[in-house]
Amino acid sequence: MLKVKVTAIGSAMGIVLPTEALDKLKVGNGDTLYLIEDAVGFTLTPSQQDFEAQMEAADKVLKKYRNAFHELAK
Repeated sequence: MLKVKVTAIGSAMGIVLPTEALDKLKVGNGDTLYLIEDAVGFTLTPSQQDFEAQMEAADKVLKKYRNAFHELAK
């Protein structure tokens, strides 16, 4: 378990993540993290929870309108 403290950043509040946490999350300066509420509190993750579902939906649309996208790409 890693311990972090809440600190003032301008008029907001934030936490500083230790290098060990950043390495495990595989994130760096400027990357986006998502705070997801679950049964025991919150989870901090570099990926969206519904990303897989969004990609499956995008694949269906791309396959259905393949020819139209091909023409638009010209």
